[in-house]
Amino acid sequence: MSEKLVALVTGGSAGIGADICKRMLEDGYEVVSLARRAPDWTHPRFTSVQVDLLDATATEEVAQQVARDFPVSHFIHNAGVIWPKLLGEVSLDELQGLTQIHLGAAISLMQAVLPGMSERQFGRVVLMSSRGALGLPTRSAYSATKAGMIGMARTWALELGPRGITVNVVAPGPIQTDMYYAVIEAGSEREKNLAASIPVRRVGRADDVTRAVMFFADPANSFVTGQTLYVCGGASVGSLTL
Repeated sequence: MSEKLVALVTGGSAGIGADICKRMLEDGYEVVSLARRAPDWTHPRFTSVQVDLLDATATEEVAQQVARDFPVSHFIHNAGVIWPKLLGEVSLDELQGLTQIHLGAAISLMQAVLPGMSERQFGRVVLMSSRGALGLPTRSAYSATKAGMIGMARTWALELGPRGITVNVVAPGPIQTDMYYAVIEAGSEREKNLAASIPVRRVGRADDVTRAVMFFADPANSFVTGQTLYVCGGASVGSLTL
């Protein structure tokens, strides 16, 4: 495309989101990050907007602001939280929170940028689900909402394909990020056992996920939509024990 490419990335201040932002900047994109925390790095083509995507009202306001200020061509919904709980301990408030950040925020942001994408007859949308969408102990609310992202993306793909907008999903397995280490202690026996249970015998890195995102984000990939790519070292093929 000859037009400027502008990517809206949620959760772009750290971890996988930051890696995605930096790679897109390397490839010439202008990038807008929506995250609860400000990043500890800058770039001339990088705009950071602080917002708590768990807050539906604040998310809607920021969505409209970004749509007014930037011709968004790419939407990467990477932000998320886990809140692991066994079934007997899950609260409906937690379910509602995860529904908001994983599904509600995606809808609000996509609705805001959709008119521009539709007018330009081009868009690339990537939703970040999880290998946990297939089921995992302590992930009732998390797996339900991450699985919901897959169904939502398939629906969007059908609706938006005629407008030149593709919608795909990347579903990572265990990836070395702050969120991962909040659940599993670095260097612990648990982490070693987890790595041993993955067919490729290692835990993933942020750049493993970024490469998958960049495949779906490529303007040339106009014939791939409604798909889910598991970046999990083969953990989606069998069982995974955390």
